[in-house]
Amino acid sequence: MCPKEIKEDKELAIIETAIGMIRQGGYNSFSFRQIADAIGIKSSSVHYHFATKEDLIVAVTQYYTKSFIEHLQDPSELLSRGDDPIAIYVSAFRNELVQDNGMCLCGVLGAEANELSGLIRDETRTFFNRNIEWLQKSYQLKGVAQDLDYKKALQTISCLEGAMIICNVGNDLKLFDLSTEHLLD
Repeated sequence: MCPKEIKEDKELAIIETAIGMIRQGGYNSFSFRQIADAIGIKSSSVHYHFATKEDLIVAVTQYYTKSFIEHLQDPSELLSRGDDPIAIYVSAFRNELVQDNGMCLCGVLGAEANELSGLIRDETRTFFNRNIEWLQKSYQLKGVAQDLDYKKALQTISCLEGAMIICNVGNDLKLFDLSTEHLLD
């Protein structure tokens, strides 16, 4: 399912603000009023674009997934330029910590999955499925046997999500680097 088209700058501002808030504190860490205050609009404007919190989080997760995958680019193109797709992938997670000072949005939502609606869980699952597919393709292109590519992809994303948690708790980026350096061998 494709994310709905973002209609205007205000809607995008709402989505991006919600992403930051979720990445810092999870699903229950914000209200529509807090989003409105952060953007400088009325709370009713947030409700105009997203009737419920579930509607907002579904849109946020779709937007985040699409943006994350597009940022990675196609693994075939990366390899043709001489870039290692796995190194690019690890860097994308590291950048979430360094540049944005936050966790992976879907990692946060995934940790809260038992408390979320089915629609939000489905969109969170889509993020992980699309990432695993991207990683599988990357590993296949790098010569990993087809019967091992899924396992490697699953291990990679699991390692990165866990490394983000350890880094966040320890407040030390070196912990992320130590936890993930084996992925770059």
